[in-house]
Amino acid sequence: MGAVSAGIGWQLRTILVKRGGHLTGPQLLWRSGGLRTVVKYSGGVLLATVGIDREASTPIAVQLAGAIRDAILSGKLAPGQRLPSSRTLARDHDVSRTTAVAVFDQLTAEGLIVSRVGAGAYVSDALNSHRPASVDSGPVSFDSSRHPARLARLTKNASEQYFARLAHPVQPRAFVTGTPAYDDFPVALWARLTARYWRESRGIMLGYPEPSGLMALRKAVSAHLRANRGVVCEPEEVFIVNGAQDAFNRIGNILLDPGDPVWFENPGAIGARNSLISCGARLVPVPVDEEGISVKAGLSAAPDFRLAFVTPSHQHPTGVTMSLERRFELLRAAERAGAWIIEDDYDGEFFYSGRPLPTLKSVDTAGRVIYVGTFSKSLFPALRLGFLVAPPALADIFRRIAGATLQGAPTNQQAVVANFIEEGHFASHIRRMRKLYAERQEVLLEAASTRLAGMLDVMRSESGIQTVGYLAEGLEEEPVADAAAKRGVIVAPIGRFCLEPVAARGLALGFSASQPRDIKAGVSVLGEVLESFLSAGRR
Repeated sequence: MGAVSAGIGWQLRTILVKRGGHLTGPQLLWRSGGLRTVVKYSGGVLLATVGIDREASTPIAVQLAGAIRDAILSGKLAPGQRLPSSRTLARDHDVSRTTAVAVFDQLTAEGLIVSRVGAGAYVSDALNSHRPASVDSGPVSFDSSRHPARLARLTKNASEQYFARLAHPVQPRAFVTGTPAYDDFPVALWARLTARYWRESRGIMLGYPEPSGLMALRKAVSAHLRANRGVVCEPEEVFIVNGAQDAFNRIGNILLDPGDPVWFENPGAIGARNSLISCGARLVPVPVDEEGISVKAGLSAAPDFRLAFVTPSHQHPTGVTMSLERRFELLRAAERAGAWIIEDDYDGEFFYSGRPLPTLKSVDTAGRVIYVGTFSKSLFPALRLGFLVAPPALADIFRRIAGATLQGAPTNQQAVVANFIEEGHFASHIRRMRKLYAERQEVLLEAASTRLAGMLDVMRSESGIQTVGYLAEGLEEEPVADAAAKRGVIVAPIGRFCLEPVAARGLALGFSASQPRDIKAGVSVLGEVLESFLSAGRR
C-alpha cells in the first residue's frame, strides 16, 4: 500500500491480524492528534462469480444466498475464510444493504457462516469436519457409473424393465393419445363449483383427507357405476385414488409377491405395466386377438397366474372389445386358479354404436374382478383422481392398509367432482363428449380414407378416445413416428406397447384432443411423411 501524502499529517501503516490460524486481511492504523483509531478493511474475499438475474422471479436475496451457499459447500470458499462485509456485498452487487444483511442472516441461521464481533463474517470452521472429503477437494464431481447408488433389489430389478411413457405435451397435438378435449371442458361451471367448496367450514376445507376417499364421492361413483356401467357395488367398496396408476400400485403391493406371474395383454398399457413391474410382478405377455386377450395362450404360458390385467371395453392400444364369451372364459380361468383380475375401464364411458357390452365386473359372480376407473379421460388429467372397486373379500384389507399408510387424495378436488356428478353435470358432459368424439373420429376416418389410402389403414373404433392404423408393407413404425414428431404430429408405434414383438405394424392415433382442422392438418402431414418413406424405398 502506498504512503499517504505528508500534507495530511497522518501516519499510515498496514498490519496483518491473525485469528484462529487464518489471516483476516489488511487492517489500517493511523494517528491523528495523538488519537489512535483502528478501521477494519471492509473487503474480505472477492465474490466476483456470484451472478444475479434481475429478470428472474426468484428474489435477489435468495439468489445471492444460494450462490454463496453453493460456493461454501463446493469448497470454493474455505472454512475460516473471511467474507466481505454486508456493506461491501451490497455495493459490489448493486443491492440494498437490507438485502445483504438478509443474506448473511440466512447463511448464519444455516450454520454456514459465523460472525465475530469487530472482525466480520467467516465461513464456519465446522465445515472442516462435517463436509465430505470429496467436496473439500474441489468442485463436486460424481461418476454414477463407477459409484452406483445401492438400491433395494426389487427397485433395481424393476427400474431396468421400465418402459418409457408416451408424450403428453401441454398443448395437445394431433394425434396424441389418452387426452380429452380441453377445448370443450366446462371451465366456468367447474370454477363456480370450486368457489362454492371454498366457502365451506375451514375444518372441511383444510383438514386431512379420508384415506379411502371422501364418502360423498364414493357414493356418487357407486351410483354412477350402477346406473351407467352395470357395476353393482357399495360405497364402502369404492376407493378414491390419485389416478389409475395409483390404483395399480396399491393392488400390486397388496396382492403380489415378487416373482408372481401376471397375465398382461400384449400389446398393452405402458403405465399399468410399469406399476406392476414396480411391485415385483413377473409379467407374462399374452397375445390379443379379435376377441380380446387369449385365455388359452395365457393358460399355456402360466396356468398358476396370480393376477391378470385386461382392458376389455377398449383394448389398449388395438381398440378391440372383448367378446362376452371371452369374458366368461377369463372369469372361469381366474376362479379355477384363485387369481384376481384388474379391469382397467380407462375410457369405457365413450361408446358410439348403441349400448356397450357389460363390464367384466358386472358379470363377475365369483368376486374376482377389481374394477379401476379414472377421471383423467372423462374430465381432465390434472385432477389426478381415479377409483377402484374392490371385491367384497378385499374391501376390508384395502380399507385397513389405506388407513394405516395413506392420507388420501385432496379433499377439495374430490368434493368438486362429487358435486359435479350429483348435480348431473358429469352425465351431461359425458353425453356431449360422446357426440364430439364421434364427430372427430369421423373427421379422422374421412381424411385418412383419401389422404392415407394404401399407406395407413385406420380402423373405426366403436368406443374410446383413440384408434389404430395399420401400416402398409415396407413401412416401419419407429422411423415413421420419429419423422412425424419432427413435424409436430404425435403417433405411438404399436411396438412401444409390447412386451414381446407382434406381427402387426401400426400406429395408435388419438382423436379426442384435436379440433377437426388440426386432425385434417395432421393427416396431411402424416401422408407426406409416409409418402417420403415409400419413395425412398422405391429408389
